[in-house]
Amino acid sequence: MKKLVIALMLVTFAATAAFAVDSVTYENKKGNITFDHKKHAEMGCDKCHEGTPAKIDVKGMKPGHALCKDCHSNTDKAMAKCDYCHKK
Repeated sequence: MKKLVIALMLVTFAATAAFAVDSVTYENKKGNITFDHKKHAEMGCDKCHEGTPAKIDVKGMKPGHALCKDCHSNTDKAMAKCDYCHKK
């Protein structure tokens, strides 16, 4: 029974990873934001996801900036400027 449960968990995990998209574009009046999930995932999931990877709600300025801006500021100051993410 334990082997069956473990096998089901592995299949579920693999299926979840297979459905992850490479990039997502968020429409915004200040300029659309294209998030390259594949590039960010190379840095490790725990940078953005706590616990099991899951969809993160970044709709709206406050949640998006809270999740992204601090990391971008610490990585490279140019990455923290508005036009780095917001493309018209």
